[in-house]
Amino acid sequence: MSISMHEASVGVFVPFLDNLSKLLDHAAAYAETCRIDPQVLLKMRLAPTMYNLAQQVGEVTRHAVVASALLAGRDALAFSGSEPDIAELKSRIASAISFIQGLPRATIDDAAEREVAFTFKNGTQRSFTGRSLLLTLSVPQFFFHLTTAYDILRHAGVDIVKKDFLGPPRQG
Repeated sequence: MSISMHEASVGVFVPFLDNLSKLLDHAAAYAETCRIDPQVLLKMRLAPTMYNLAQQVGEVTRHAVVASALLAGRDALAFSGSEPDIAELKSRIASAISFIQGLPRATIDDAAEREVAFTFKNGTQRSFTGRSLLLTLSVPQFFFHLTTAYDILRHAGVDIVKKDFLGPPRQG
């Protein structure tokens, strides 16, 4: 059995982006219940040299959008550089989902051997095949930042569990 590039990218990114949005709902509810400013949660980090929660969410979104756009041969959706609140992060996630779902499936499926160039935040570019971009950079980065966002929320005391991270079981 084989898996298509679309299934391995959009098919993975979309449900987990949706799960991330729901994790942010838990964060907002927690902040309200505990009467703390939600920005306190968004600025939390696991270690001084790691990104804070808002940046982790931004990186999850960025890797999904950039990878999908590169595979589809399109320009990536750009997000504001402003410091977001929870509502803005959820809006960005919704925009990312809409963007990547709107990309042409056939073009993404044909991208496995096509060369793509990923530009890192520092401006450095690296060439990949579509498959290697997805499997060795984008999906691992996506899940690293998603897991770290989840871990920050758990560490902060937000009442979430693994099923909130994984979401409901999916077929296909």
